[in-house]
Amino acid sequence: MSGSANVVAMKKVVQQLRLEAGINRVKVSQAAADLQQFCLQNAQQDPLLTGMSSSNNPFRPQKVCSFL
Repeated sequence: MSGSANVVAMKKVVQQLRLEAGINRVKVSQAAADLQQFCLQNAQQDPLLTGMSSSNNPFRPQKVCSFL
């Protein structure tokens, strides 16, 4: 790598580090608490927790029509 290419590469690294340093961070404990609160608030609308009525379930087995 030539000297000028090395300088360009280092400038890109510094620019990326400055960008990452400017990002606002959230503590993991706060993010976990927010996620838990969101899950508890939306638990009533979650079909994985509450189940789904068979009439609204698009994945229910289709009824077989048979003629005698």
